[in-house]
Amino acid sequence: MSQALIAALQNPALYPHPVEQFQVIETHISWVLLTGPYAYKFKKPVNFGFLDFTRLEDRRHFCEEEVRLNQRLTENLYLEVLPITGSETEPRLAGDGPAIEYALKMRQFSQSQLLAEVQARGELTPAHIDALARRIAEFHRETPQVAEDHPLCTPEAIIAPLRQNFEQIRPLLSEKADLLQLDALEAWAESSFLRLRPLLARRAQEGRIRECHGDIHLGNATLIDGDVVLFDCIEFNEPFRFIDIALDAAFLIMDLEDRNLKPLARRFLNAWLEHTGDHAALDLLNLYKAHRALVRAKVNLFRLGQETDPVTRAVILRQYRGYAGLAESYSAIPSRFLAITHGVSSVGKSHVALRLVEALGAIRLRSDVERKRMFGEQRDTDKGQLAAGIYDAQSSEATYGRLHELAGLALRAGYPVVIDATYLRHAHRHAARKVAEATGTPFLILDCQAPEAVIAGWLEQRQAEGTDPSDATLDVIRAQQAGRDGLDEYEQAHSTRIDTHQASSLDTLVERIRQSLPGF
Repeated sequence: MSQALIAALQNPALYPHPVEQFQVIETHISWVLLTGPYAYKFKKPVNFGFLDFTRLEDRRHFCEEEVRLNQRLTENLYLEVLPITGSETEPRLAGDGPAIEYALKMRQFSQSQLLAEVQARGELTPAHIDALARRIAEFHRETPQVAEDHPLCTPEAIIAPLRQNFEQIRPLLSEKADLLQLDALEAWAESSFLRLRPLLARRAQEGRIRECHGDIHLGNATLIDGDVVLFDCIEFNEPFRFIDIALDAAFLIMDLEDRNLKPLARRFLNAWLEHTGDHAALDLLNLYKAHRALVRAKVNLFRLGQETDPVTRAVILRQYRGYAGLAESYSAIPSRFLAITHGVSSVGKSHVALRLVEALGAIRLRSDVERKRMFGEQRDTDKGQLAAGIYDAQSSEATYGRLHELAGLALRAGYPVVIDATYLRHAHRHAARKVAEATGTPFLILDCQAPEAVIAGWLEQRQAEGTDPSDATLDVIRAQQAGRDGLDEYEQAHSTRIDTHQASSLDTLVERIRQSLPGF
């Protein structure tokens, strides 16, 4: 496999389809030849330790693996593996004779539709992030578990790649400040590992180590026919692919944060948690994000030894320090609070909670989502009733108990939390207050208010869209209004009124939290 073969393949007569134009995309491990309708990917005969494509049969094998593995996430994108016969100067696609190379044939898509390009144009939307979260969560549910007794499922194996980062980075650094920063990061990572070792062991027992994508970031996601599609998973290295689903998701979160898209990163995390229910991953997330940032930092440093130009070397070091600084930010002491919404269904509580997610990094826990995770959908015969089926007293008590359990878990992991529920009963608000007291965090009641006509309009819109998990009707809302417990003196002192139909009310809330609590 050589540049000469790539040049010879740029002959329209070789292809059984029209060729619009040839364009070559080169990475450190492959060439991709674009023709218009189809793309042909060739693996370079290189050995970087973590991959070895030096043998022709291995290149064929990993082309076939790339098709197999990426078909889990795509449809009609990865098509087939074709032998290249003939010679490097006179090649033939799928011709007679022995193969001299193998090509992975793919349906070509516009490079301008890569989400990295969409984001660079300022066109990446919350809808794209929601679609990514849903697709990644579905994939994490469907992709095969790695057997608990597999060598890659031990805590030591899970943490080994993070330790390897420090081993490989340290010899490439010379500045004292860089080395001191790396030492501090390594000490934090090791202390985190000791604390989290039992959780890492449970992740394997619970089937959270799966055959994942391994390389999820905006450069490996694109828009095809309006849908968000993930592609280019890791096919060449099982330790990079047989990983914790939370480590898989952490790459995208880190990538978004590195691009200064923290609100979208927080939105993705919350949506992924709501789809997977994997709130235990929160305790691991900062360590996993630091690992992903240090991988990026390390890859930049690898280029340093290949460059002699002082300006280029300075650019590489600046990029390294950017990623190292991002990794360091994940070791900072967190700021936390517990906020609960208070108000009838359709008053805008979820919108308020989502604002705290995106502006302040809160984890949103939604009663409608957790209730249905526990009890399933409401039966048709019980719909529209205030205290029937999955909304009866026993189910509601269990739901609030679960919300408070998850809130404690997230708070102990260092995250602020907002619980999106009606909290119309004093007992439920009191139980939430106890969680805040037990975790030593400030407690805030978000008293959500809106005119009845506005609530009715929002309810109608929500029902028409059919995407909200709530089953409330207008009759249910009126019953909630009539039967709610008023806020007592303590609760009034810890509550803030939010007129949810006024955007300025939310802006005031966010600013108030930022001013009154350190770290926001």
